[in-house]
Amino acid sequence: MDLQDLVIPEGVIAHLKVTSKKQALQELAAKAAQVTELDERKIFETLLERERLGSTGVGQGIAIPHGKLASLDKLHGLFARLDHPIDFDSVDEKPVDLIFLLLAPESAGADHLKALARISRLLRNQKMVEKLRATENNEALYALLTEPSASATSVA
Repeated sequence: MDLQDLVIPEGVIAHLKVTSKKQALQELAAKAAQVTELDERKIFETLLERERLGSTGVGQGIAIPHGKLASLDKLHGLFARLDHPIDFDSVDEKPVDLIFLLLAPESAGADHLKALARISRLLRNQKMVEKLRATENNEALYALLTEPSASATSVA
């Protein structure tokens, strides 16, 4: 699965200005509503519900909030680089500055898991993470996320 199948240029935010996890999820839900044409409140509630099960802050300053919505017809991803790291209740207790949001149809099953694994692989690549943190505009972030080497399954 290529990230260009998940993320569109409008789904990338280079400078997200938030001060809390809740505010980050609200802002991302608003952006996701624009991209998916779904109800912002429903997206936000789905993300909060998932966070109640356990934080999606995976460590190393990265969070991968995700959820399933019945009204979606395909997987959607959004990426945000935060201006200032925030507490996300991450497993390593470090603040988060990179967030990759994934929304999937309720029927997605294995595709949802494959997409999460793909995103996780990408964000475990330290060189890629350094590039994402150093990039200041939406277009360059999108190019990094969707470049062929980012989509290679050999990314460790």
